[in-house]
Amino acid sequence: MAALLRSLLAVDLWASKQLGVCAKEDSAWGCARPLMKIIEFSGHGVPWLFATLCGLYINNSPVGRELLINILFALVLDLVLVGVLKALVKRKRPTYNKMDMFATVSVDQYSFPSGHASRTAMISRFVLSHFTLTAPLRVLVVLWAFVVGLSRVMLGRHNLTDVIFGLVMGYVQYSVVEYFWLSPVTAPALFPAWRESKCLSRNL
Repeated sequence: MAALLRSLLAVDLWASKQLGVCAKEDSAWGCARPLMKIIEFSGHGVPWLFATLCGLYINNSPVGRELLINILFALVLDLVLVGVLKALVKRKRPTYNKMDMFATVSVDQYSFPSGHASRTAMISRFVLSHFTLTAPLRVLVVLWAFVVGLSRVMLGRHNLTDVIFGLVMGYVQYSVVEYFWLSPVTAPALFPAWRESKCLSRNL
């Protein structure tokens, strides 16, 4: 069993290095690195948290607020779980990774699992479950999650297994969010409190 695990790890490291074609400017596809970094940013937690909080501040629709509160719950859950796993596993990032990532914290020195992959998989399920989209848009939402995950390996940020586990983790996390869905029925104190704080801020 130990020999099999070592073999799988070796394959993982080899495949990841072969796919890390945008890891540095002088890599095989180094010219595509700026595009990959834009894709990377689209799956980062900071812009998603900022956009969600802004949406909560300006949105007056009860349905919209409920969705946004649960997106916020999902994003925070993802950050906590990914941070805990990274701190426990402590798998180093690939040696060829260039540490120029946007808005990192201490646990971001570790590689397993990919938070970008888990976040995009979870958001994709959320969007597909709660928004009515045409078939092409649904395909684009799923494709976005996979492209962000692939970009993590191409940029040399993660090994392949980090991303695969992250995608599976994000898919499962959405089920947790659905199970603990926050609504005026399940969390009645949260919604009046939010309305009161919003009214107070406007009066000030």
